[in-house]
Parts: sequence; C-alpha cells; structure tokens
Amino acid sequence: MIVALLANSGSGSGGASATEERLRGWGAEVQLSENTDALEAAAGTADRIVVAGGDGSVAPAAAVAGSAGLPLAVVPCGTANDFARAMELPSDVDEACRLAVRGERTRALELGRMGERPFVNVASGGLAAVAARRADPLKGRLGQFAYLWGAVHAGASSGPWECRVRCDGREVFSGGAWQVIVASSGAFGGGSEIAEADPTDGMLDVTVIPAGSRLRLAQRAAGLRSGAVTEQRGVVHTRGRAAEVDGDLEYNVDGEVVAETSARFGVSHGAFRLVVG
Repeated sequence: MIVALLANSGSGSGGASATEERLRGWGAEVQLSENTDALEAAAGTADRIVVAGGDGSVAPAAAVAGSAGLPLAVVPCGTANDFARAMELPSDVDEACRLAVRGERTRALELGRMGERPFVNVASGGLAAVAARRADPLKGRLGQFAYLWGAVHAGASSGPWECRVRCDGREVFSGGAWQVIVASSGAFGGGSEIAEADPTDGMLDVTVIPAGSRLRLAQRAAGLRSGAVTEQRGVVHTRGRAAEVDGDLEYNVDGEVVAETSARFGVSHGAFRLVVG
C-alpha cells in the first residue's frame, strides 16, 4: 500500500517524527509531505492519505483526501487530539499507524468550512479564542491541561462580545455572548463538547452562550465539559446547513486562532472517508 503522509513535526506529543518509520514497519510505502500542496501532488499515486499531527492538521488533509477520493487515516500527535477522541481512534501512535495501514472500514464524515478554511471539530468565537492564546505557551509543560488553565483565565478577564447570529438565513441570536460555537464533530478544548453534534448528518450545530454573570459562566463551562451545555436555560442551540456570525470576534478553528468580523459557515455532507477499523 502506498500512503501519502502529511506530518506535522511541530505537534504536541512528538509522535509525528516516528510516524513514517512505523508506517513502513506495518508494510506501507510512504510518500512524505510537509504541506498540503505537496500532499495534493502525492495523492495522485497514493492508495490513502495519512495525517500525523494535531487537530489543526486534520481538516486540510481531509479536504485533500475528499477531493482525491482517497480514505483518510489519522495518527494523533497533538496536544488535545479532540478529533481522534470524538471518533474513538487509537491514541497510541503505533496502534494508530497499524490502523492507518491495515484498516479497511471507513466512515463518511462532513467537512465544515469557515469561509474557505475547513474544520472537522468546531469554529468557536469569543472566549475559546482567548483561551487558546492563553494556553499556547503552556502546552509543553501542561499538555491538554493548558486548555483548562486558558479557559479559566479567559473567563475571568475577557468578554462578552456583541454579535448577531443567523442560521439558514434566520436570526437566532442578537446581543452579548461569551461564546458562539459552530460545530461539526463538536469536540474541542481538550475535552469539551457539543454532545448533539453529529459529523455524519451534513448539518452544523450552532450554539450561543449568552452574556451573563461570571458565576453563570462557570456553570456554562461545566456544561461544556459534560457535553450538556445546550440543555441549560438561556443557551441557544440550533442546526442548519449554513450560519453567519457578525461581530468583532476571534475564532478558535480546530485549534487555530482566526480573526473575522463577518464569518460565514457552510458544510459539505460526506466530504471524506475516515479509516476507523
């Protein structure tokens, strides 16, 4: 089997540096790529695509895999690895490499987009972006606990933000908000989630956490960790194929911070096939 490997050597666990060798150990012929342009070129002669890195690496590789009509396998080598957790993929690098080469069962998944930027987990505006900035310098020391520290610090010192949210052309929220979450898999922040999000249904889950007291914000944070925040009174939750958010927000898009005052979101149903077993 020929695999086109996109390896992110800067990801958290350092496992990406060993991925090529381990894939070869499981019998694969490996074509190593360091960016998506090279990956697109390698995909022309590959049997499948493998991405080794953090959450931010998965969606670009998924977009290439979907376009090439090839299965995608994920070797999680990041700090949080939220996508791998949500999809119940192996966390062990060697086991993930075995699945990448020997796995035969695939699952069709959607691909969300914020403008032209793809995402597989969430695009989360407001506190999530501030938390990501706070967590970034601490990842080496604290691992995924850096996200928890970042969230606590952000909640104590930032926001809320004024915004207007529409879903499929219908206004669903206007006012101050701590966070606006547009979800595909729904997993983010090293263990938080929107439990209702289903990456197979071709629909985006849009959740708005409205402004309120910081005591109430702590309850919202607990709801995000348990996956039950959409059940809390006052939280807005809806689904649609398109969403629009207007407001001076920064977004955490699968771990990458992006500023956007007028964000447009869409989703492609069954955009790629993930190797799962």
